[in-house]
This record gives sequence, structure tokens and C-alpha cells, in this order.
Amino acid sequence: MIGRLRLSSIWSEDLNNLLPFYRDTLGLSVGMEAPGFVILGDPNGPGVALGTHSDVHGRAVDPARHMVGFETDDIQGDCARLKTAGVKFIEEPNEMGAGWIATFEDPEGNLVQLLQFNDSGPA
Repeated sequence: MIGRLRLSSIWSEDLNNLLPFYRDTLGLSVGMEAPGFVILGDPNGPGVALGTHSDVHGRAVDPARHMVGFETDDIQGDCARLKTAGVKFIEEPNEMGAGWIATFEDPEGNLVQLLQFNDSGPA
């Protein structure tokens, strides 16, 4: 039986194009590391993997096809911090039915979202 989400992967021509952004700029911890591959967060829970892939070259061709969303309890504060770090936002924080959402680009043009749900505190 297929269960809950375990891992979402973002592939790159070179892991070092993405890892500093996700680890240092976003502040995600590296839970597991192997040559050319890392899992961000708890390797025993749902996570995001970054890796080097021989079939991936350059910037994302269709960046809206696959988006990774990270939950936050302070979308306004996190977005302000990321803007100060030079992150390019595609969609400013705005209210949706269940809370708040913002969308930005990683260094290779992949779209990433921040989500703050109504049950995680005030925006």
C-alpha cells in the first residue's frame, strides 16, 4: 500500500549549486550526506533530498512543474530574512484559505514555497 510522502528530490548538475542555499540561506539541517547526495532534515521522516544527476543541466526548464513547500510559523519574518539574503520572490506572502503562502526561486530556478497554516499561529 502506498503511504505518506517520504522524500522529495531536487536534482542538479552539481549538488554544490543548491546545498549552500538550502542549508545556509534557508537554514535546513543536513540529516544524511553521501557523495553527491544529501537529505535535509530528519532522514527518518518526510524530507527533501538534493543530489547531483547526470541528466540534469543548468537552470530548471519548467520550474512550476514541481514545487517543494516548507512549513513555517512566521512567514512574514522568514520572507523578510530571505529577501535580505537576496532571494528572488515570485509570489509575496499572501493569504489563502488555510493560511499563508509565498513562492521564491532557488539558485537554479526551482520554485520553493513557504506555507503557514492557520493552526500554526498568527502571520
